[in-house]
Amino acid sequence: MTATADAPTQTRQFRLPDLGEGLTESEIVSWRVGVGDTVQLNQVIGEVETAKAVVELPSPFTGRVTALLAEPGQVVAVGAPIAEFEVAAGASAKREPNLVGYGAMPEAAGRPARKARSWATAAPAAMHAATEPAAVNAATEPAAVHATTVPAAEPATAPPAERPRSTPPVRKLAKDLGVDLAVVHGSGPKGLVTRDDVLAEVGTPPSPEAGDRETRIPVQGVRKQTAAAMVASAFTAPHASEFLTVDVTPTMELLAKLKASKAFADVRLTPMTLAAKAVLVALRRHPSLNARWDEKAQEIVQYHYVNLGFAAATPRGLLVPNVKDAEVLGLRELAAAIAGVVDAAREGRIAPSDLTGGTITITNIGVFGVDAGTPILNPGEAAILAMGQVRRMPWEYRGDIALREVLTLSLSFDHRIVDGEQASRFLADVGAILGDPGMVMTMV
Repeated sequence: MTATADAPTQTRQFRLPDLGEGLTESEIVSWRVGVGDTVQLNQVIGEVETAKAVVELPSPFTGRVTALLAEPGQVVAVGAPIAEFEVAAGASAKREPNLVGYGAMPEAAGRPARKARSWATAAPAAMHAATEPAAVNAATEPAAVHATTVPAAEPATAPPAERPRSTPPVRKLAKDLGVDLAVVHGSGPKGLVTRDDVLAEVGTPPSPEAGDRETRIPVQGVRKQTAAAMVASAFTAPHASEFLTVDVTPTMELLAKLKASKAFADVRLTPMTLAAKAVLVALRRHPSLNARWDEKAQEIVQYHYVNLGFAAATPRGLLVPNVKDAEVLGLRELAAAIAGVVDAAREGRIAPSDLTGGTITITNIGVFGVDAGTPILNPGEAAILAMGQVRRMPWEYRGDIALREVLTLSLSFDHRIVDGEQASRFLADVGAILGDPGMVMTMV
């Protein structure tokens, strides 16, 4: 209930919630309200972007917005105040809700200590490739609301000073050079501290103006997380790769029949769908590829379920959403699930939980007209399969040369977990199914 003109009021601050996954800062994407607007409890008031996804922020109060303390494009530390509300004075604790799923947050607005995390739950990796399809709610692991109360009759306490505006690379440079950003004058837009500002503080000549000949793009959010995950994966897991070229004409014919059938009339079926089903069948015979390496325990952890990931190129960078317990889904359900998570990732509404916990990944580089490649493992997984372009080309068929639909499969695997024989047999099984879908009858 909002305060009336005659009722006493108080000011409440909304601090940036801890969105989980060890994240310590987020970028304000947009505000859906303005100063003076009246909002209800849990009404969406804005969006923030983390290294995982774009997340909606619900209002922790019913009242009137009196200040928005961060601008779109600004990177804000977890715990820093981002908005103020005027609410009825004397509200009981029951009217100051903890948003469901939100974790604890520091009272101070300073940067919290980073949580320990493993690369098994880091942001996705894999080749820069798109896949087919996806629809998952932007549910996240939000955060408890910490509010400071200021009686309306007294002057509002000034919010804690925020750190100077800068990008993560610039903050790292300043730390390496021993520069206190608080004393640096920012020459960038709206006082943003730039790389040249930091270099000038230590007497290093700024970089020459490049004019229109080059553009510097700050690496942050998903792209920053992906880059870090790729480096970690490439230098911690001994990658090995194998390739298999297959005549998939029977699979393409089956795909056409399924699309024409009433049973699949409202389902998005693609070559990726059938390849995913082939992978799930092959994993039953070769479970060693559905595993991870536990570095601390020096053990192989083999999964008894399959959270099948799909590398998706999105406007925010590479994401790898995964379909949970994919091994129990029928073809129709699998197709819908793939379409759901990939579409959600591309539209920026994927839940962080759908970007973690994957056990094996498929990436479709064929959509770019590419035949083969050596994909990098998604951290914490033992294998990744890349699908190339399905090409119509001359092929040996029944003792003669004919035009056939041909596909190259590329498999990368962690050689600590998977031996060459295991990987080869798995890849051969996937190829056998795609070359003749009826082979599934001999494998289940």
